Amino acid sequence: MGDMMRSIWAYRFFILSSIRSDLKIRFLRSKLGTMWMIIHPLAQVLIFALILSEVLSAKLPGIDNKYAYALYLMSGTLGWTLFAETITKSVSLFIDNANLMKKMAFPRICLPIILAGTMLVQNTLLLLAIFLVFAALGHFPDAHALWLPVLILITLVLSLSLGTLLGVFNVFVRDIGQVVPVVLQALFWFTPIVYSLEILPASTQAWFRLNPLHPLIASYQNVLVYGRDPYWSDLGWLALASVIMGVAALVVFRKANAEMVDML
Repeated sequence: MGDMMRSIWAYRFFILSSIRSDLKIRFLRSKLGTMWMIIHPLAQVLIFALILSEVLSAKLPGIDNKYAYALYLMSGTLGWTLFAETITKSVSLFIDNANLMKKMAFPRICLPIILAGTMLVQNTLLLLAIFLVFAALGHFPDAHALWLPVLILITLVLSLSLGTLLGVFNVFVRDIGQVVPVVLQALFWFTPIVYSLEILPASTQAWFRLNPLHPLIASYQNVLVYGRDPYWSDLGWLALASVIMGVAALVVFRKANAEMVDML
């Protein structure tokens, strides 16, 4: 573990330059450039808001704004986008960088760190865009929004740890790359993003609360929309599980590192 941390520090300039290059290359020939990083998720939010706001806006108590549903949806989308995109890109991370891993000598652990940095920049831009939309809709989050960096950190550690594990396994069993998008699609609808959990029957709510993402996404909505504290008791267990999973991912990655290059 110590060797990995020293390698990351020694190659910190490589990591930073790779993050910049990744962001530039992705939108090199696009006239709107990095704006596409926030246009895509915001467009999805707008579509859901336009279609479903008339159905669900009256069922969101505690939000004194006629655009309540749009605010609620954007808050949940902020956390979900970071989680889902990090896992999606992590699953194919080593396969997509197969040539780089074979031709260039560098600590392979840099790849997940580069991905984490890229996703953090994208999520920060999306957060700024959401704040601008909030202001345009007449909603201004209170001091509870200061908990957002903690929520983003938990989301990033959780998704990167799980994604790295799946990415290593995907090198050896390519079916994983096909299964993950299906699971994420199902998980999206089992997470209170486009609906409020309170509109469901009490018996159904109990099952939906078993979803480990529920307290995380609901905490985004709490701090941005309702002006409440995050669900710290549940988030504490989720953060601990994320750290344990992260350690497991590093151990598996280190043991499989040499074999991965051969498989690629």
